[in-house]
Amino acid sequence: MTLTKSLYAGVVSACFALVAWPVPADEDDIKIVASFSILGDMVEQVVGDLATVTTIVGPDADAHVYQPSVADARAVAEADIIFVNGLGFETWSDTLISESGTEAAVHVATDGITPIKVDGETDPHAWNSLSNGVIYVTNVAAAVQKALPEHADEIGANADAYIAKLTALDTETKSKLANLPENRRTVVTAHDAFGYLADAYGLTFLAPVGIDTEAEPSAKELATLIDQLKAEGAAALFVENITSPVLVRQISEETGIAIGGRLFSDALSERGGPATSYLAMFQHNLGILLDSLAREPAT
Repeated sequence: MTLTKSLYAGVVSACFALVAWPVPADEDDIKIVASFSILGDMVEQVVGDLATVTTIVGPDADAHVYQPSVADARAVAEADIIFVNGLGFETWSDTLISESGTEAAVHVATDGITPIKVDGETDPHAWNSLSNGVIYVTNVAAAVQKALPEHADEIGANADAYIAKLTALDTETKSKLANLPENRRTVVTAHDAFGYLADAYGLTFLAPVGIDTEAEPSAKELATLIDQLKAEGAAALFVENITSPVLVRQISEETGIAIGGRLFSDALSERGGPATSYLAMFQHNLGILLDSLAREPAT
């Protein structure tokens, strides 16, 4: 691990050596960098056309194992505002930011959120609760209003309209899931990214991999999960957009639980996909979850 971090720091330093030249820019153009695609969309919804928003880890990409590029290094160096998720999600961001020498204000979007624990570790996937999403948006709006006080009213109106949509979807989802029987509330996914969603809607999520996709389950851990599912069953089994489907397919084959589709956990979809925004991601995820959970098992 020490060698890996050392090599990574060297790569980041090399990136900045390559991008140290002065770059002409519009002095009135506020540049915002967001660490990953879901957060980047939230920022865009709040700022509208008042700033240029650059996302480091893009759609269908895994922020857990990300390594920065030269373009990322340049964006961070030039940024006026940087938003990160925090809670240990971006293991690479502190190095990237500190090595850049950027003068940007750095804001943690999860400030004020009560984190949950998974196997003793802080779960960083706080956006997978719509009520937490409201906190993200509120934090983003406050930071941008401070940077652009002359546009505070417009930014506040954007945030309020967006929060209203998130709140309405949250209320609708709770209503639709309220009548599910207890034996239709267990879901299996590739990695443990949905703890906040589970808490918000009274579901149980099981996964062969913990909160970090870089980890791999031992043969014993995987066998234990498969034995548990054979004994207790599960209402739904899903692959994810950022992880290999191999483990989920193996679980499906050995338990007989059908794969119900693909969930978007840590990243939005590419253009043309079903989850090109945070709101669309939640609508997609909750839609296929509800469809699978409400469906009576085959006899």
